[in-house]
Amino acid sequence: MDDKIQLEIVTPRGRALVASVDEVTAPSVHGEFGVLPGHLPLLAALRTGIVSYRQGSDTRLCAVGSGFAEAGPDKLLILTDEFTERPGVDPVLVRTELAKVQQELVKLEGVPIAAADTKGADSQSAEARARREVLVARENWLAVELELYGDPPPATQRPHEEFGPPAPPPDDEVPEPSEAPGES
Repeated sequence: MDDKIQLEIVTPRGRALVASVDEVTAPSVHGEFGVLPGHLPLLAALRTGIVSYRQGSDTRLCAVGSGFAEAGPDKLLILTDEFTERPGVDPVLVRTELAKVQQELVKLEGVPIAAADTKGADSQSAEARARREVLVARENWLAVELELYGDPPPATQRPHEEFGPPAPPPDDEVPEPSEAPGES
């Protein structure tokens, strides 16, 4: 077993990063995970966030969008839709775009938005939901770019954002516990 991990980050534009590293930390949809040499096989869905990797005593950071990661004993492959390193972040442009995105999100606050599982929703509500999802994803990416740069924006929470574990099933879908033996 080698004492290094081959880290490879690939975007739709091609390979963004290839490095031999000692350890990696990446953001999954269920929290951050770390990979060291000898890691058991793992497949994880990624959320937008910061990937840190260590080469000797030097720790480096980069930002990735949503995607997937596949880890093994000597390799971590990240497939993502976005990637940047700190020198690629222009904080003035990012803050300008972030302000525009947040203005668009404010405009959508008064528009009825159909839940994803709503049947028979009108097209305007469904379009508003789709537009909001795109804007929130863009807002998250811009916030991560600023975090990577070292100047993160204030935290936000939207009233309709989905987060946390899924809701429990309705009571009528939960099976009744069977009676214990000997009870009538």
